[in-house]
Amino acid sequence: MEVTSQGILGLRHPGLIRNIIQDTKRRQLAEAAEKRQKETTHRGIKKPEAVERKKKKQEEMEKQAMMTTPTGGGGLRWQVG
Repeated sequence: MEVTSQGILGLRHPGLIRNIIQDTKRRQLAEAAEKRQKETTHRGIKKPEAVERKKKKQEEMEKQAMMTTPTGGGGLRWQVG
């Protein structure tokens, strides 16, 4: 890589190079944060994929139960007298 008075590789836009470096650093920091968050979420779980599948299945079953429950006719009723 050649560094001259005009900048890296003769580019006359040092701000452009600075932006590229900042964007790269920002992307690396975001990736590292995602990795830490994933590790924290799955800490102590041997098979995180199985836990996710089980959670999705449970959510689907709850959604299915909500759809099959009749509205208005079921539930508790107040009786006076």
